[in-house]
Amino acid sequence: MSAKPLKWVPIGGLGEVGKNMMMFEYDDEILLIDAGIMFPESDMLGIDAVIPDYGFLKQQRDRVRAIIITHGHEDHTGAITHVVRDFPGVPIYTTPLTRGLLEVKLKDAKLLDRSKLYTVATEGEFTVGPFKVEFFRMCHSIPDNVGLGITTPAGLVVHSGDFKFDHTPVDGKPSNFAKLAEFAGRGVLALFADSTNAEIAGTTPSERAIEPTFNHVFQHAEGRIIVATFASLISRIQQVVNVCEAHGRRLALAGASMIENVKMAQKMGYLNIPEGMLVRLEEANKMEPHSVAIMATGTQGEPSAVLGRMAVGKHPIISVKPGDTIIMSAHPIPGNEEYIHRIINRLFQKGAEVLYDPVAKVHVSGHASQEEQKLLISLLRPRYFIPIHGELRMLKAHARLAYELGFPSERVFVVENGTPIEFVEGHARQLSRIPGGYVFVDGSGVGDVDKTVIRDREVLARDGFIVTVVRRDKDGRFTTRKPEIITRGFIYMREAESLTKVMSQAVLNELHQLSEDAAEETIRGRVTDALSRVIYNQTRRRPMIIVIVA
Repeated sequence: MSAKPLKWVPIGGLGEVGKNMMMFEYDDEILLIDAGIMFPESDMLGIDAVIPDYGFLKQQRDRVRAIIITHGHEDHTGAITHVVRDFPGVPIYTTPLTRGLLEVKLKDAKLLDRSKLYTVATEGEFTVGPFKVEFFRMCHSIPDNVGLGITTPAGLVVHSGDFKFDHTPVDGKPSNFAKLAEFAGRGVLALFADSTNAEIAGTTPSERAIEPTFNHVFQHAEGRIIVATFASLISRIQQVVNVCEAHGRRLALAGASMIENVKMAQKMGYLNIPEGMLVRLEEANKMEPHSVAIMATGTQGEPSAVLGRMAVGKHPIISVKPGDTIIMSAHPIPGNEEYIHRIINRLFQKGAEVLYDPVAKVHVSGHASQEEQKLLISLLRPRYFIPIHGELRMLKAHARLAYELGFPSERVFVVENGTPIEFVEGHARQLSRIPGGYVFVDGSGVGDVDKTVIRDREVLARDGFIVTVVRRDKDGRFTTRKPEIITRGFIYMREAESLTKVMSQAVLNELHQLSEDAAEETIRGRVTDALSRVIYNQTRRRPMIIVIVA
């Protein structure tokens, strides 16, 4: 083995669910893997998405040799437009379907002509710099999902990608056990394995396990059927197409990403949709309810997605009606449960029947449970084991499985984002953490909202704000008239006259103690402190206070 170190750095996806991204570095050459987003957590007010913090790489962009995308889900592809902007011209290697999904995103962002996309077969390989990369098929809830075998001068490392061992997948292409056995024969230095379901015993059911439930619903539902799922869940879309065909329903698509992905997957041959089955949403609205089904986005409670707008009656075309059956065919991403439950309740209020896991078997996970995770470790027999993809509790649970299989603790690394591991001559050690955090996407802004802004939004959401205007006359003296006070989200001014008087008097009292030549900064600070004291004493609240000196 080489005396030079191989360094691995998790940039996103460790300590959280989503925004998956990692890098390998050898001899000053860098290989990036995946570029995902994460849905914002409930305290990230106003944030649209969170992307990995790869800022430390921007000064080393000439050393980034390639980007590999393992599959087409948002938590692995959602940040690709940001990555292409920051690393223009860096080649991107991926499988055919994933390339199609990336092209949809890059075209929409007007970045396709700045991107270098290379298609690799699901069992293909290529070499870039010191890295020989071999793709191998791993089952997931989307076709063309791959794991990676990366041969370096320091040894062979295997990245499982998202996976489960489904022996009857929808596309008929199971995981490549032969390749895993071949890797084991060569000797695996380290295995980086998906931890999402590490707390769940047994094995994950096949994608086909939901088909009896779908058949039953389509056979007995008398009204419209609306199936909500991820726009990139191509296998699930095919299953809905199949059941629509079996029960004589036409299918409409709702959501721009759903429409674009279906169009692309159809063109590439990954979706087989009978001629005449697809109808426009406007046309579906005029059809007999029992003869139509609709596929929509919004299973994670996103208020701007189709299902979220339907739940509050704000979708321009679809209105939820009594007799509709709505199938939520996705598991909640941790942190989204509150939003999802709110939408389900609103759909029930509108008279719909809502089916969701665990009420009905309408979704199965695309991730391996404990027995499959143990099987992967046993097949590869790596020297070192590193759990990836998951919250810390999931990584810890995955590590416990390795201990059960006989791994000593010094050969298992449980780390979070930014903590590198270095491999030298067959030995591994943990390095100091690289500073980093969340990068927030808010509208068209990327990274311009930081934790300080989020804290301000929390204060505004919790206690509102007060603006008071302190006026001076033309000679610079403070006016004695009642100061102007404006509030939003704090109190209803018309019903709080006594409090308003107290606040006004507190401002005037403070101004009387200030000299006329006091600096504006001093005035703002003193008035703010005076208002804060009186408001807290009267209400036990701490609104944001803004003082304007006019």
